[in-house]
Amino acid sequence: MPRRDDIHKILIIGSGPIVIGQACEFDYSGTQACRSLKEEGYEVVLINSNPATIMTDPMMADAIYLKPLTTDSIKEIVEKEKPDAVLPTMGGQTALNLARDLQHEGYWRDNDMQIIGVNMDAVDITEDRQLFRDLMEKIGIEQCRSRTANSLLDAKEIVEELGGLPIVIRPSFTLGGTGGGIVWNEDEFERKVLRGLEMSPVHQVLIEESIFGWKEFELELLRDKNDNVVIVCPIENLDPMGVHTGDSVTVAPTQTLTDKQYQHLRDAAIKMMRSIGDFAGGCNVQFAVEPGSDRLVAIEINPRVSRSSALASKATGYPIAKIATKLAVGYTLDELPNPITQVSSACFEPSIDYVVVKIPRFNFDKFSGVDEELTTQMKAVGEVMSIGRNFPEAMNKAWQSLEIGRSGLGADGYDDPDRKTIRERLVRPYWDRTLQIRNAFKMGASVEEIADITKVDPWFLQQIRYMVSLENRTEGQELDTIPEEDLYELKQAGFSDVQIAWLLSRSGPEVNEEDVRKKRLDWNMKPSFKLVDTCAAEFPAETPYYYSSYETENESEVTDRKKVMILGSGPNRIGQGIEFDYSCVHAVIAAQEMGYEAIMVNCNPETVSTDFDIADKLYFEPVFWERVIDIFEHEKPEGVILQVGGQTALKLGKRFVEAGIKIFGTEFEKIDFAEDRGEFSRFLKRLHIPFPDYGAARDAEGAVEIAKRVGYPVLIRPSYVLGGQGMRIAVKEEELRVYVERILQTHPENDFLIDKYLDKAIEVDVDSVYDGEQLHIAGIMQHIEPAGVHSGDSTAVLPPYSLSKVVIETIENYQYKIAKEMGIVGFLNVQYAVKGEDVFVLEANPRSTRTIPFLAKATQRPEAKIGVKVMLGAKLSEFDLTSKLKHWAIKEPVFPFDKFPEVKKELGPEMKSTGESIYFMENFNDERFRKPYEFKNLYLSK
Repeated sequence: MPRRDDIHKILIIGSGPIVIGQACEFDYSGTQACRSLKEEGYEVVLINSNPATIMTDPMMADAIYLKPLTTDSIKEIVEKEKPDAVLPTMGGQTALNLARDLQHEGYWRDNDMQIIGVNMDAVDITEDRQLFRDLMEKIGIEQCRSRTANSLLDAKEIVEELGGLPIVIRPSFTLGGTGGGIVWNEDEFERKVLRGLEMSPVHQVLIEESIFGWKEFELELLRDKNDNVVIVCPIENLDPMGVHTGDSVTVAPTQTLTDKQYQHLRDAAIKMMRSIGDFAGGCNVQFAVEPGSDRLVAIEINPRVSRSSALASKATGYPIAKIATKLAVGYTLDELPNPITQVSSACFEPSIDYVVVKIPRFNFDKFSGVDEELTTQMKAVGEVMSIGRNFPEAMNKAWQSLEIGRSGLGADGYDDPDRKTIRERLVRPYWDRTLQIRNAFKMGASVEEIADITKVDPWFLQQIRYMVSLENRTEGQELDTIPEEDLYELKQAGFSDVQIAWLLSRSGPEVNEEDVRKKRLDWNMKPSFKLVDTCAAEFPAETPYYYSSYETENESEVTDRKKVMILGSGPNRIGQGIEFDYSCVHAVIAAQEMGYEAIMVNCNPETVSTDFDIADKLYFEPVFWERVIDIFEHEKPEGVILQVGGQTALKLGKRFVEAGIKIFGTEFEKIDFAEDRGEFSRFLKRLHIPFPDYGAARDAEGAVEIAKRVGYPVLIRPSYVLGGQGMRIAVKEEELRVYVERILQTHPENDFLIDKYLDKAIEVDVDSVYDGEQLHIAGIMQHIEPAGVHSGDSTAVLPPYSLSKVVIETIENYQYKIAKEMGIVGFLNVQYAVKGEDVFVLEANPRSTRTIPFLAKATQRPEAKIGVKVMLGAKLSEFDLTSKLKHWAIKEPVFPFDKFPEVKKELGPEMKSTGESIYFMENFNDERFRKPYEFKNLYLSK
């Protein structure tokens, strides 16, 4: 049957600001849903409060409402738009909970609206821990022994029934394991149970027997209205049960299941999906399997696209959200073509002939005193995914993608820790578990010993031990005499040239990355590029989606079109989030509109930029020099765009300059010069533009001398960092010395700066585009919080609410002078501090920024696209630069303090927010302005 024609207008509910547990994978799924419905000719109405996403761009829906995600907002939109149906499965738990609340009050029925893509009874069943348990018992699916508690007294009785501690707490109706965890002893029992009861919107927790150490698996399913079901991707967690799946290293396809066990999982997953209601759409099921037996228990089922479905889509090339949307409007799987091959049916389950590894990205360094141990409550802020022909290759590439300074899984110049530290970090689960396993093998530990401590399956341990054996063999060799087959085996195992150089330098003359590169190129040892095709090469793929490997056949054919390579922003983390992916997607579209073949390089599975049909060619690879230059030399584009991928892309700029490769837009020397505070300050002095007094230091004594000269309080900051990493305010010498010590440990190679802190100043953020003649000011944003709170953590108001005309004119004049004299081509962001009528420049960033999407949504101008087109040669006179903002727009940050209750709630020069929402207000009596204004100084800290 073709699509439904009894519905014409569909409401999609988005997921709101990025938070831990619900990140931009829902921007990705929501974007796919919007595009999928528009392809079918439906009118799409969207509500989402997140300005940083592609999902809320005008091209994605017919009507977009950037409003708070509340039932009142939805009612207001329904009254105005009169949609026929609502699709609530693309916006994570936020969207499902809103749809469920309105269902319970009969709102959808009263307004003659159909819920598509899910049966709301299914949501009630899967979210209510007791109902789910009862259903699983009815259909014969085993579960952990458990019972729900509505009070502390209930909880104590249940623990006795289950045979005592440890137990697991799972609050009902929460996302990312919020409020949950393992209770190991009596001391923490009461605190954790009460917290779980408080965090649950229905004040109910499931008390469950602990299966800590069991193996964990996930399956992504799709079902149509005829009850056809496909398993898109089975995923195995390397970390055993006890760690939230969002915090686990995961591998696809599963590596350690027997065929019998996998069939058991498949059958159980299909039975579970069929039991929770008659609906067409996507579903995620999680299982635990007891090591050494075939005992299987169901953990949970999510009747929506999930965090893992974004990963599964990128791992297989099968676009789950897109197909789920088609199923929701009436198609059946056998009627839909596989979008990758265009030949086979969507009924064919993907088959992959490679290994995918996902590693989560954490930001514990942002939160002093945080408990880093991983539990059932999610703590990761992002993730990377890598593709290799084998597990070691994918693992090394994943570590190269993480943006933490590593060049693979160890063997890259970092000192290995001592035995005591390694053991301590293996006994409990921590983010660096795979690295510590590698370190333990370097110390001579056995597979059995590590398996006993970590409960990681021996298959994975044997793979890491093989990687260590390659290290050990290489350490005894020299570059001149290493056999070709040994070097080739290292490359096939994913070892970077940096790692190989370090290993070869251990027992012979020093070798660098370029030496290794030259050696392998002399042997014509280059990576080949393989297609992600969903079908293990059974059918030709129509979509250009590639990964690198060291094999003979190259499947990436180079065209003779003019090309540009765009470097993505890597994993989401605090300071560099989805806002940069937004600019990356616009860079692709801008390049295509200007006649270029757009080549995207990125390793983030959650994002729209890594969708298979956005760029002309997608390379799912680490944004890591060796990988990037290999792709560049294969494709030979005219040049690269670095200014949209945040610090990830920019930090490779020097390498491109040294290689003689064209960087579009502002010359890299100018970008680099803006980071050199000494040079930049001399530049400002020449232009007669004021800036806070400062000095550059390399040690504590130098810092103390500068602080004495400029006067306390002072702001300490390392150069070349994003998101205010390592920045602190010191009010006395002892504090200054402590902070300098920390910077010397984390950024030993950089000078750091001691700035005079402008107490009680107003901070102003200005984004602009300059084309060599004309300056376009995209927006002047005034912060409500004082200078000293990082701009990413500030509540920003557009246009300014209290700056005088003179101050605004001064800012505009300085912005033009800086752009002109720096030779900017494209983006320029400048941050100012205003005291009275005096305006000081704090810093300049010649790149796209976190606030570009916010400004685009507020003004309805495509600021990212304008900036990139100017970088590629367009003039500002070609664009309509009028703003459609009627009153004021506010950028409201969201913080993860609820995930880290042990951390003090404080704001300072280092960024801590995970995302933001946009709010439009008509006057300053609005609560959304008054409240942050009232609290503006409250959380300012050093």
